[in-house]
Amino acid sequence: MRVDRPDKGGFECVRKFMRSGDTEAIVKLNAPDLRDVTDYGCPATPQEVRLVRSVTPDGAIRVLMTNLFDAHTFPAADFGALYHQRWRIEEAFKRLKHRLNLEHVSGLSQLAVMQDFAAKVLCDNLQALACLAATEEDPLPEGRRINHAYAHTVIKRVLPTILLISNEINLLLKRAFELIVGHTYRHREGISKPRTSSHKPHKHLSHKAC
Repeated sequence: MRVDRPDKGGFECVRKFMRSGDTEAIVKLNAPDLRDVTDYGCPATPQEVRLVRSVTPDGAIRVLMTNLFDAHTFPAADFGALYHQRWRIEEAFKRLKHRLNLEHVSGLSQLAVMQDFAAKVLCDNLQALACLAATEEDPLPEGRRINHAYAHTVIKRVLPTILLISNEINLLLKRAFELIVGHTYRHREGISKPRTSSHKPHKHLSHKAC
């Protein structure tokens, strides 16, 4: 499911849909560029998608793009809740792209990109396992959540020593778990925190870590 906002460029069909005032519509996207077809293996023919208008309680408008065409099985009114259910997935991608700098590779060859990608996904999985283990050993109070940005910092510092199978593994992990559960935040349902629009960080190759 793709999400578009009225303040973004996006597809021409989405802009027309926004002006129409319709709740939903089936539209056809333009065929992709031939170079994109070759590079990414996407279909060379125009694709049909379903557009659904979603209005938030504070009046913000989103256009959700999906390939779920059956309006009876998947009514337009259900997509607002689906948008929020996908938020944790979006947060995971943000963590990979920005905190682990997934797009900032250390080389230009295919092998370098594959190695960087695999290593960063592995680090993210290890961080998730560490958070799970930490909360199982010391459960969090009701309404508290793990601060994954801080947990990433903790794991990044001890990971090299752990991977070298140091004799201090147990002590390092115990201390890391204590730090993770000691730095949490209070989660409050229904709180909206609009983000300030800004350019995405794309570092020059000379500034990327090896």
